[in-house]
Amino acid sequence: MGETTDVNDSSAVRKRRIVVIGAGPGGICTGHYLRQAGYTDFTLFERDGDVGGTWQRNRYPGLACDVWSHVYCFTFALNPGWTRSYATQPEILAYMRRTVDDLGLWPHIRLNTGIASAAWDDDTGTWRVTTEAGEEIEADVVISGQGMFGELKYPDIEGRDSFEGVAVHTGAWDESLDLTGKRVAVIGSAASAVQSVPEIAKVAGQLHVFQRSANWVLPKDDKEHTSEQLEQFLDPAELQAYHDGIMAFVGPSIPFSNPEMNAIAEWVAACAIEVVDDPEVREKLTPTTPWGCMRPLFSNDYYPTFNRPNVELVTDPIERITPTGVVTADGTERAVDVIVFATGYVVDKFASRIPITGRGGLPLEKAWADGARAYLGITTAGFPNLFMLYGPNTNQGSLIPMIEYEAQYAVKALQAMDAAGVDWMDVKPEVEDAYNAELQAGIDQVEVWQAGCSHYYLSDSGRVVTQYPWSMYTFREAVSEVDLDDFELGTRT
Repeated sequence: MGETTDVNDSSAVRKRRIVVIGAGPGGICTGHYLRQAGYTDFTLFERDGDVGGTWQRNRYPGLACDVWSHVYCFTFALNPGWTRSYATQPEILAYMRRTVDDLGLWPHIRLNTGIASAAWDDDTGTWRVTTEAGEEIEADVVISGQGMFGELKYPDIEGRDSFEGVAVHTGAWDESLDLTGKRVAVIGSAASAVQSVPEIAKVAGQLHVFQRSANWVLPKDDKEHTSEQLEQFLDPAELQAYHDGIMAFVGPSIPFSNPEMNAIAEWVAACAIEVVDDPEVREKLTPTTPWGCMRPLFSNDYYPTFNRPNVELVTDPIERITPTGVVTADGTERAVDVIVFATGYVVDKFASRIPITGRGGLPLEKAWADGARAYLGITTAGFPNLFMLYGPNTNQGSLIPMIEYEAQYAVKALQAMDAAGVDWMDVKPEVEDAYNAELQAGIDQVEVWQAGCSHYYLSDSGRVVTQYPWSMYTFREAVSEVDLDDFELGTRT
């Protein structure tokens, strides 16, 4: 067993030039833990003009978190001011900005500076990182905080580019867009549609919702925090206890492992659909797949929206898009002024969304030809000193605690290298293979994920590359120590 380290121990820190890609939640917590451990030569490169990542780029109507607010925040910056059980996008973005202010991280952040590529140099044992402006930066360590939700996914529909009205993706929402009285088509019926459709329906003249697959949508116990609660949260001890109480529930929970709870969730969702007046619409909204087969969705407003006279649910397949509307397979054309693509993201690329080449010039995209994979979701063989946050198979529970566990592991890895007097570490292929074999075996045991759904969990090869099959606390324990025996170690010549 290799030597383990404490992330708070800043003794014997070697100077390492560190590039962090992204200034979303991953970049922010990485900056905090790096500096806490004594690493100060790091820069967070952010392609956009603000911090916040997904919560800065996504601004569609109705956007909110589907995880309890008090566990969707950094453990080192608990927020007493959450106004409701499930925070909305503006509130989360304000929290991200305020955290950067409070931590004093701005000197380490370069906005409007996207990373175009990163290449490992075998001769120098360093990374050559190139910005989109062509600037070259030599780094000892690269930490990818790109996450899963950085590349928009559009449907492959004939004539999509021929539409002469306004076309917008929920992930690139134009806040100046006025939908009042407009004829609107929403293509998609998953997370962003479930949140945006009720808001769009309130103002649109006519709304057509094009659904390919019905999803279970559970009610959301979303309440405003009372003035008494907000006052209580101002006491750090009370705030910590409230946070810990929620984590005590979500932290040890194994996804979809309890058939009885799965059945109850499905029953609750089925009851929620009963609010829809039209029996034909109810039937179309009722999934034929089990709860959990696709991403769980939550809303109190989605199903009631289909009782509005200006809302139509369309389940006939889309055949093509014309300059003036959407044509379905039955030959019907619905003329619209605006098309909203609520079709999600390309989520299976992770760090490979930008060209990254490792030892021997191996492209990460080629290394992942059969689907993204990594050891603990953080490191991948052939790419020394590359650490990933929210990498392959780390999607479980609340995003931010999972990212914190990963960022702490990366910092512990740097400390372990310092203690061993080495310059780089590269996970051994056999270690990565063994971990992924165990991981996929765990995934195979989650029955609802094997129910034949078409969802973002899968790579083109059919392997689940996004989900983690055990609890958040299991993951926390797995990454609590860095064992250098799992890695090939090297020094610069």
